[in-house]
Amino acid sequence: MSLPNFTLLELPVRMEVDVDRLCPASDRYRIFGQQIYPLLVAARQVLELEAAYCLDNGRAGIEPVWLLGVGLLQFLERVPDRQAVELLKYHVGWNLALRRAVGEPLFHWSLLWVFRKRLVEHEQSRLVFQKILDGLVEVGLVPRRSRQRLDATQMFGLVSRLSCLDCVRESLRLALQELEQSLGQSTRPAFWAELWERYVESRLDYKAGSEALARKFQQAGQDAARLLDWGRGLAEGQAAQGEQMQLLQRVFDEQFELVGPERVATARPERPSDRVQNPHEPEAHYGAKGKGESKREHVGYKIQVAETANAQLLAQGEPTRQFLTGIVTQPAEQGDEAGVEPMEKQQAELGLEKPPVQYVDSAYISTAELLRAQAEGRQLIGPAAPSAQSNGSRFSSEDFAVKVEERRAVCPAGKENTQCSRLEEKQTGRVSYRFEWSTHCAECPLRAQCVAPGLRHRSLVVGEHHSVLQARRAEQRTPAFQEQCRQRIPIEGTISELKRGHGLGRARYRGRARVELQNFFIGAACNAKRWINRVVWELKQSHAVQPLLLPSG
Repeated sequence: MSLPNFTLLELPVRMEVDVDRLCPASDRYRIFGQQIYPLLVAARQVLELEAAYCLDNGRAGIEPVWLLGVGLLQFLERVPDRQAVELLKYHVGWNLALRRAVGEPLFHWSLLWVFRKRLVEHEQSRLVFQKILDGLVEVGLVPRRSRQRLDATQMFGLVSRLSCLDCVRESLRLALQELEQSLGQSTRPAFWAELWERYVESRLDYKAGSEALARKFQQAGQDAARLLDWGRGLAEGQAAQGEQMQLLQRVFDEQFELVGPERVATARPERPSDRVQNPHEPEAHYGAKGKGESKREHVGYKIQVAETANAQLLAQGEPTRQFLTGIVTQPAEQGDEAGVEPMEKQQAELGLEKPPVQYVDSAYISTAELLRAQAEGRQLIGPAAPSAQSNGSRFSSEDFAVKVEERRAVCPAGKENTQCSRLEEKQTGRVSYRFEWSTHCAECPLRAQCVAPGLRHRSLVVGEHHSVLQARRAEQRTPAFQEQCRQRIPIEGTISELKRGHGLGRARYRGRARVELQNFFIGAACNAKRWINRVVWELKQSHAVQPLLLPSG
């Protein structure tokens, strides 16, 4: 038998795809199309993008449901825009998930960036997260009111961390380039050429000594002051009032202060924690967690993550029943406790009620939060942090039996206080109590463990609601409470999953609004993946328990 007489390039192209064979009923892309895609279609009715699209001018608009679905699949599989469109061109599963046919006309990958921009501008960043959460509520996987876990993690911004000198110099460079685009030669200041050569055309010698770098920093501050003074002399609305000039003013105010009648720019002894770290991303702030060798620093954001805490035991091989119920993006310098109220507000807007029981770590436990939970009839389960006075060598407030309401306190030696004073801060209105043991400490056998050197007797200052905190510290030593605290541990794995599987650890975009959009897509992708895994498992279980039908007769 001889081969056909044609070259390989002349072979006919056949595009017959057996979808049922490639994507059976348990295929995740088919389930995406059955469970997730209808929610995206329903979201189209609330996509208020008509004002952003020209109906009678320009190119025809691309179906926003497809763009929303592609964005979700991107975060499910961690692919960039260009690769996402490539996958849509030849990936059968992606097309099945979005109810498209392989070979249908595509769009340019840059439209995904434009679509995300429109979502941010029209305040629809959490749309996809909300719709998938609504679907989970509808099928009964997420109750409106449920036990929850809450924890926070750090997120690096899409920006390099600069020194104070680099930050000021880069801010000057951006301001000069902004002015150069809008100012003519005749309207520029007399010192323009000097600053342009110093900050635009030249680069800093990082091998210079510390004294030389300090002089450079002082010079940059003085040059920034000159440029800003010149800009303030112009009429409002002129080019000198642009975005980069305003940012330079902010950087200068954070880094310098004008001293003396000569108004010399001098470095501030203390700089705010929310200062600009990089002028290319002013919303990415400095944050730190931990102390000593375990201290972790970053420039970016802090992310609060909440998920359900279903105590039902799982069968062997059963995927998780827990789903994300909120994800909040906050400034990096804020504490974990600062994210509690934004999370409650977000969940209320998503249609969820406050959790009756919430599992947290010590960063969320304070007297104020414990009192608020008691007033609302909720349980806040988590250990209280040790007393700030506790150093391991002397008795701390935890070793004293304090009853603030009765103004009584008993020291570790069993002696009751001799005095109690009520203290109130005028600025904050904060009330505290100071207990003293003026006559018991001189001959006390525990004096070395209690009274610091140089003091005559022991005194103890506690807040007006110290009894609440003291009760929690006593409760957290019990085995029953420690067993309850174990319910918080799984959220550590959830945060690891969000970071390693979906990219929560690093921002893909600049600006807090776009980072927030990214995090909502990540949360939606995690929920969608867990939902699909449960559907796959349930299908396999139903197939495994089907009765064996014997032939009749």
